[in-house]
Amino acid sequence: MSCRLLCTDDGSVRVYLQENLKVVKAIRGMGEVSSVVCMPHNAGGLGDIWVASDHYALRFTMDTEKMILAKADATLTVGACSRSIEKTNQLAFCLDSGTVGVIDLSTKKVTRMRTSHDNICGTVKFIPDRPSELVSGGYDSSLLHYDFHQRTVLSRFDLGTSPPSSGVSMSPPFILSSAISPSGILAAGTADGRVWIGTGGEKISGATSGTSVKKKRRKWEGLKQDETFTADVGNGPIAALTFLGPRTLLTSTLMGRVALHEIRASTADGKLDMILKWTKATTGVNKVNAIISTGGLVIIGGLNGSGGGVIEVWEKGSSSDAMSMST
Repeated sequence: MSCRLLCTDDGSVRVYLQENLKVVKAIRGMGEVSSVVCMPHNAGGLGDIWVASDHYALRFTMDTEKMILAKADATLTVGACSRSIEKTNQLAFCLDSGTVGVIDLSTKKVTRMRTSHDNICGTVKFIPDRPSELVSGGYDSSLLHYDFHQRTVLSRFDLGTSPPSSGVSMSPPFILSSAISPSGILAAGTADGRVWIGTGGEKISGATSGTSVKKKRRKWEGLKQDETFTADVGNGPIAALTFLGPRTLLTSTLMGRVALHEIRASTADGKLDMILKWTKATTGVNKVNAIISTGGLVIIGGLNGSGGGVIEVWEKGSSSDAMSMST
């Protein structure tokens, strides 16, 4: 069964069936919800979800007869003080204090990294095919690459030292969002309307050679200085990012300007840059805080004009376009 989640500032979470967008479960009565992740079961069903709320990460089992759950129905509560969470076999979290950590789901042990961001850390991602590595971004304008088993920083990149591509920016390059492709390309969206791209960790040779052969580098070098670039993509904060393909990136500004970009080599010097394919405005979401790609759909979440939580669903077209389906 395929389901999708919506979290809101009013302390509730709703679970939708992807096939018809029908609400099948809800959780109410929590504090402000900042992030959720779905943990499907091999046996099917709705599985479990983890919710970051106030100072805790809470696990709820969705395969229950109850339609509406409360905070007291959580099957496990961990005092991780989560702002954002990301999962594989572990659960990664980041905090307003700048701390980054990992929860081992088998032992429930919480491990915090020795080095933190100097300001709010708002996004964290596991690195594909790297069982002990993750990357985080913060309001200190830095990206940190960790070995979370050793609790150490392997590399870092400071966007504060990278000037705007053109003009003068009135906003600092706070890192608000991030996405990482299955091939290892990292994208980070900033408060000054830019997207930073790091390609040093890309493991797929077929992206340039036209083959399907993959080569895994000895180490992930996604923050390597000479394999990064930035692009101005919007007049406003880049609130959400998601990869649609190995080198196809969807971005959204806070106010709902959505754009599709292709990362490709310049014919002049062979260096990578981003080419704008199309841009489109949301219709029901006035302030965007999340965007995901799943199957043939793109789902955008945020606030409507009256401040209520809302999702907007777009159907992917057969060409490089998208069509709004419903809200």
